[in-house]
Amino acid sequence: MAHYAWLNQNNLVVNVTVGVDENVIQQGIGGSSEAWEAFYSNVTGYTIKRTSYNNNIRKQYAGIGYSYDPVADVFIAPQPYASWSLDNDFNWQPPTPIPDGRGWYWNEAEQVWLNATEL
Repeated sequence: MAHYAWLNQNNLVVNVTVGVDENVIQQGIGGSSEAWEAFYSNVTGYTIKRTSYNNNIRKQYAGIGYSYDPVADVFIAPQPYASWSLDNDFNWQPPTPIPDGRGWYWNEAEQVWLNATEL
């Protein structure tokens, strides 16, 4: 079973649905992701891109609110905090690295990591 992300005109994911596996051949539709993306795009009126739960294609599984970078052909998670920046691998990075250990969470107002186990 394949999953397909529906993109709006700003390349934001607005829906993700289950669709036909890319290797299925139907009359008039070849057996490839691109062929099924084109078919679903024609049917829905949206740009459709295949996504994978296993992160095998387009970096990561697309969720509603994710964006799609057509140049890099990847889905990008929403920015978790305004201070975080996107690195060259399309991962959001905090202004300071997370400390070692567990229980850390980011405090955007103070721009620091806090540990829930120390509260």
